[in-house]
Amino acid sequence: MYYFLCMLAVTDLVLSTSLVPKTLSIFWFNSREIDFSACLTQLYFIHSFLVIESGILVAMALDRFVAICNPLRHSTILTNLVVAKIGLAVMLRGGIIVLPYLLLARQWPYCRTNIIPHTHCEHMAVVKLACADIRVNTYYGLFVVFSMICVDAFLIAISYTQILRAIFSLPTKDARLKAFGTCGSHLCVILIFYVSSLFSSLMYRFGHNVSLHFHVLISSGYLLVPPMLNPIIYGVRTKQIRSRVLQLFAHKGT
Repeated sequence: MYYFLCMLAVTDLVLSTSLVPKTLSIFWFNSREIDFSACLTQLYFIHSFLVIESGILVAMALDRFVAICNPLRHSTILTNLVVAKIGLAVMLRGGIIVLPYLLLARQWPYCRTNIIPHTHCEHMAVVKLACADIRVNTYYGLFVVFSMICVDAFLIAISYTQILRAIFSLPTKDARLKAFGTCGSHLCVILIFYVSSLFSSLMYRFGHNVSLHFHVLISSGYLLVPPMLNPIIYGVRTKQIRSRVLQLFAHKGT
């Protein structure tokens, strides 16, 4: 669990770092320019680490499934080597599936305006500036969104179906509550991440009557709110993390 939490924390850190500095420079210093290569780099990191975070949530659902349904075999099933392989597979999937975004965006001619109506280089916001037929970008973008959300959410749903069956078969109420407690924080993170990302993606492609300011607010929010809430949720819900943080503050206070 701690390995996956570490992966999630690093992913959230990279995701926020890819977005926040440039966004703050826009609002604080009116720095509204970005080099095209830097824009594509930001685009790649934002979208690839979104896919990576989705994969980590699936891995964490697998970890919860094994911990509750096969607790005596947890350490033998999810060994350090297996966890490392899962992490590598999640990273490779995120890096490879988003790579066509970069390649397609780079090949289009840009002869209209060079102003992106956004706080960051979002994929569709960039390619809509191209003087070309960008339907392939739209279709591939929808493929990535629905494959990430539908496939990953389906795998998570399977894991939690088995988890709930195991929980309801426990003999005592205290055991069931304890099992629910170990999954509650993960379910909160899943709902925040998938609901916000799906809503933002669909609104950007089909919400043509929605105001631009609302587009920007929702898009920035779904990138920034989950990384902000994840440490709070896991810090409050995980006893070991909570006690360790309290020890650090107590030590600094003395």
